[in-house]
Amino acid sequence: MNLIVDIGNSRVKAAVADGDDVLVARAFPSLAEADLAGLLDEYPAVGRCIVSSTGVDADAAIGPLRERGLHVLEMSPSTPVPIGNAYLTPETLGADRLAAAVGAVELTGGGDCVIVDFGTAITIDLVTDGVFRGGCISPGLRMRFRALRDYTSRLPECSPTDIDTEIGRSTREAIEQGVMQGVRYEIEGHISRLTEKNRGLSVIFTGGDAKYFVKRIKNTIFANRELVICGLNRILEYNAKIE
Repeated sequence: MNLIVDIGNSRVKAAVADGDDVLVARAFPSLAEADLAGLLDEYPAVGRCIVSSTGVDADAAIGPLRERGLHVLEMSPSTPVPIGNAYLTPETLGADRLAAAVGAVELTGGGDCVIVDFGTAITIDLVTDGVFRGGCISPGLRMRFRALRDYTSRLPECSPTDIDTEIGRSTREAIEQGVMQGVRYEIEGHISRLTEKNRGLSVIFTGGDAKYFVKRIKNTIFANRELVICGLNRILEYNAKIE
């Protein structure tokens, strides 16, 4: 069994996988609050682990895991992955973006795809012919709502909404729909441009805020909130075979 630890910008996700099957996935507010020991006590058959971190020092997680006798792989720009990488600055590529691309290739059976990750930031990444090509990064939903509050004197801070209307009838509704519809049109534009140039492209949504856009955006879409976890698990399995 494998333990997958994904240390993101706003939370930590930990999962246990048996082969390709994710048995359990849990989210924690921070690494200090992540109960990895408890998870390992529940699944004593775990023997390998992969730790991926977005800017946070992962040593606090890696040390205790190795003390328990686990073989730990720390995800880094030099970690071998089962897809090609055409990114010009691989040392700056977020591990979560590359892992999501690996997960997407696994999900589609090797097909070409565009991955939209609705997290702290929104990333739109392209994979064709089994190679990560790159993509775009823009502010996530909460960053956009917070920016309107922080850079104006009277606008309130709002939150994502399931309500889907073209215009708002109050200031709060206008902010909500301005942000939600703005992201919708942004993503639709990227998808339209990429699918015109890459026929047969699968569209995959992931990330905590993906649920707000699966119904808003009318395309053939796979929605998988655990795409990064699946990708990290695949990378761990891949490295175990080549060691």
